[in-house]
Amino acid sequence: MKRLMLSEIAAAVGGTATGEAEINGICIDSRLCEEGLLYIAIHGENFDGHNFTKSALENGATAAMIHHDVDCEGLFIKVDDTRLALLRLANWLRNTFDIPVVGLTGSVGKTTTKEMTWAVVSEKYNAIKTEGNLNNDIGLPRTLMRFEEDTQAAVIEMGMSNKGEISVLSKTAEPTIAIISNIGVSHMENLGSRENICAAKLEILDGLREGAPIMLNGDDPYLASAKIENHPVFYYGINDKFCDFRATDIVQKDDTTNFNIIYDGEKVQNVTIPTIGIHNVYNALAAFGTGLQLGVTPQQAADGLKKYEPSGMRQRVKVVNGIRFIEDCYNASPDSQQAALKMLSTVNANRKIAVLGDMLELGTISVEAHRNAGLVAAKNKIDVLMTYGERSLETAAKATECGVPVVKSFLDKNELADALFEILGEGDAVLFKASRGMALEDVINNLYGRMN
Repeated sequence: MKRLMLSEIAAAVGGTATGEAEINGICIDSRLCEEGLLYIAIHGENFDGHNFTKSALENGATAAMIHHDVDCEGLFIKVDDTRLALLRLANWLRNTFDIPVVGLTGSVGKTTTKEMTWAVVSEKYNAIKTEGNLNNDIGLPRTLMRFEEDTQAAVIEMGMSNKGEISVLSKTAEPTIAIISNIGVSHMENLGSRENICAAKLEILDGLREGAPIMLNGDDPYLASAKIENHPVFYYGINDKFCDFRATDIVQKDDTTNFNIIYDGEKVQNVTIPTIGIHNVYNALAAFGTGLQLGVTPQQAADGLKKYEPSGMRQRVKVVNGIRFIEDCYNASPDSQQAALKMLSTVNANRKIAVLGDMLELGTISVEAHRNAGLVAAKNKIDVLMTYGERSLETAAKATECGVPVVKSFLDKNELADALFEILGEGDAVLFKASRGMALEDVINNLYGRMN
């Protein structure tokens, strides 16, 4: 964050400063505070950051932002609501920069699209991006506050679990171009229908700068039929030949995917992404189209896509003792699980083994969604299916009905790891996919510990 005076920050958020000091960053974790930082005491559902204000100041924080009295001495900015003040400060700071800001959301593939888009944009600009899962009303402002004098562009991911949340994030970031990757069934428990989910995702328009373009997945029926006013719309896809950016001649081999991109009467040949899965071609198209809207050349965009690196536990491939492990257990939804199983079916392997854990937050469609996963496993000719969790018992039952050769269910991770370790052999490919709350990486780490 560029250096600001305490009085500047107070004015930006509508608060009152009790003194003056120079601030060069913010912190919301008292344990990480140091000199020059403003500690913002966030009041959450299960904690109140005000209780740690004294600790933050003792650890070196120059000042603290609070919305009720605290039992310690120091420099303060007093506001009505620290959570809202954080958003106001981020928006104020964002508006001190006249730079391209990409805002993106979607049910599946947000982070991969973000990483690919950043790789493309970085071919032309000194760009920052959302790190990790900082895509909510606390994380997004922290990303905006990383703007420095030399920041030339930003790629901002926006997550949600309920209506109204994307609107707040978009109004804070004020993107100059937006992307919506797709409309799935994540958060069905809160929103009730895909129509409601689509409406919630379209809230990204609320903060999109006037006349700014939006990139939509033209193969998604909800987005293809969405009514967009006052913004140029660019569609990307594979199946709809009328899309503005379309992938053709898709070839997957080993850990890469090669394809051509057709747009505006032009063709870019042999675009390569270092990952597999048709869903990742869609993500790449969104990134490519966005880059061109921001002045990135087609060749630069293709070069950027080739440099993409999977982040976290999102379809990260690791080969150990001749066995290909596909770690994709950061999160899971019916759509992403289906895409992952399709991707596994394309891998050249002796046996294709899927380890699937529960998908959370599906509400009334949970049983149907888990049973459908078993059907999808059968359709994609998975050789071995192992499931973890109560909900995934339905997956195993349906897979057995549909003829998957080997199906086993577990409620204990150690037992799952034991069983998997016993059957693994050189040349196998193993996919791990589950919602974040299932912590399926525990099984992966258990296996790696035995195999090294």
